[in-house]
Amino acid sequence: MSAVTIKQDNVAALLKSLHALTGREVLVGIPSTETDRKDKGDPMDNATLGYIHEFGAPAAGIPARPFLIPGVEEGRDAINKQLRAATEAGVTGNVNEVDRRLHAAGLVAQNAVRARINSGIEPELSPLTIAARKRRGRKGDKPLIDTGQLRNAITYVIRKK
Repeated sequence: MSAVTIKQDNVAALLKSLHALTGREVLVGIPSTETDRKDKGDPMDNATLGYIHEFGAPAAGIPARPFLIPGVEEGRDAINKQLRAATEAGVTGNVNEVDRRLHAAGLVAQNAVRARINSGIEPELSPLTIAARKRRGRKGDKPLIDTGQLRNAITYVIRKK
């Protein structure tokens, strides 16, 4: 018969880190706390604008300009790299590293979505929209970038499942 000697009991730390990993999720988009726009006269909030632009509003003549789902897809490899590292940290019992990697995954996804917006999304703006921007003193003609508020509202949160 052989004996087992426990030199260090890390079971509690392991369970805690695995719970930190499996009990939370990383969400990317426009959280409800970030929906207000700085233009007080604007009746539309950022979350509503984001939805309209992602899926379009044909009745209002607004075409779909998907940015959120494709942006996350474009960052998938880098996001998965961070999530794999979070999993490895969870298996080794390192709660702080799990947290760090979940935040890193969220930041990568946030930046991928913002980069997607910055890249210019098809279709181009209509001449009427460009003219309306010029009347308001705007110079740009990239879709989804007028004041920058929508793009800047894209963020991530980590929440309990």
